[in-house]
Amino acid sequence: MKLSRKVPLNALRVFEAVARHRGFSRAAEELGMTQTAVSYQIKLLEDHVGEQLFLRQPRQIVNTETAERMLPDVTRAFELLNDAMVSARQASNETLEIHSSPTFASHWLARNLGSFQLDYPSIAVRLLRVSKITDFNRDPADISIRWGVGPWPDLDCHLLGRFSFAPMLSPALAETIGGVSSPEDLLKLPIIGAGQGSWQTWFATVGVPAPDLSGHTRHNYVEQDLCGNAALAGQGVAILNHIFFSEDLASGRLIAPFNQYCTDDIGIWLVHPKSRRNTPKIKAFREWVIQAVASDMQRTEPKPPQA
Repeated sequence: MKLSRKVPLNALRVFEAVARHRGFSRAAEELGMTQTAVSYQIKLLEDHVGEQLFLRQPRQIVNTETAERMLPDVTRAFELLNDAMVSARQASNETLEIHSSPTFASHWLARNLGSFQLDYPSIAVRLLRVSKITDFNRDPADISIRWGVGPWPDLDCHLLGRFSFAPMLSPALAETIGGVSSPEDLLKLPIIGAGQGSWQTWFATVGVPAPDLSGHTRHNYVEQDLCGNAALAGQGVAILNHIFFSEDLASGRLIAPFNQYCTDDIGIWLVHPKSRRNTPKIKAFREWVIQAVASDMQRTEPKPPQA
């Protein structure tokens, strides 16, 4: 059954105006209706509800208890309908502000956003690299893309992926020690971002007892894009995600000397306030990025060795 046949929307609009103004004449003036038409709509609604909504007293209209109970919800319902219409009208010229962790911004989003903008040419995108956690109550972001274990209960959270990682270095650096043939050989070279927990995770995965990396402080970067650039420059070995450096591996600018890689509980998440989940520009980007990352993972994630 159509909504208009179940709920008398016109009568509810008239009811909201009468209850708010506490008078038929001011409601009629606001709605551009005659008082007779207003009275008719109220009578229809009272028949539908089965209760009297207004007490008609000399020189005033008094809301009944039933009307007082209905009014807040009816008012909010029309506010939501108005918000939906505003969102629909603004979708064609709104700017989508995205706050993203630095590496995902520079090594994935910046390279792939063109596809989104071809699909949604009317949505302008403002992309900011941020290292701090976005506070949606203070920051102007529509969407944040962050690393973490997640999900976060106060936000709408969508896991984009948990990406594989492995040590990577330039071929020229590997040649300085006659090549890298065992995981222990990596310890002969400068370790980039040695304080990152992913190093110990990887060494444990390949069966190497937790090495002491405390002496590797020269390139103690946190952000993966900085680690990757240092590795490309031959400054050391970095532990990197395949999805971000697949082109460098394919071209030979970087090598991953072992077919041994791992993942952990940390993933990349798209998050936004729960109240904005149906905002058209957010919904469009969310659906696009979930599919696009999944497709790229199919292409870039390493395949397990054949038995």
